[in-house]
Amino acid sequence: MKKRTIHHYNPTLKERARKLRKNMTEAEKKLWSFLRKKQINGIQFLRQRPIGNYVVDFYAPEADLIVEVDGGQHYLDEGKEYDQRREDYIQGLGLRILRYTNYEVLKNMGSVLEEIERNIY
Repeated sequence: MKKRTIHHYNPTLKERARKLRKNMTEAEKKLWSFLRKKQINGIQFLRQRPIGNYVVDFYAPEADLIVEVDGGQHYLDEGKEYDQRREDYIQGLGLRILRYTNYEVLKNMGSVLEEIERNIY
């Protein structure tokens, strides 16, 4: 797999991303323990990465793949609208997004990891 450029890194969000890394949810921490250190197909994932005006949970530049772990706020009307704008922007960059609930990550990690692995190419 060839190396890819990190899309639209926004240095103004660097501090926010650092704060999010320090305050990851339990689901994010658990998933990160499987994504870090190139454990899936030798692909590097970055956590809490600024892209454009957004910070994504996990980003694999070589695979053009973003993995998001969603808590309850994502299911409120305001959260759904924000997520749609965000997804439209990110997909417009040619990136793919996989989205999981906290519950899926905490209770069904095997299936989550299998789907991530299937989407790395």
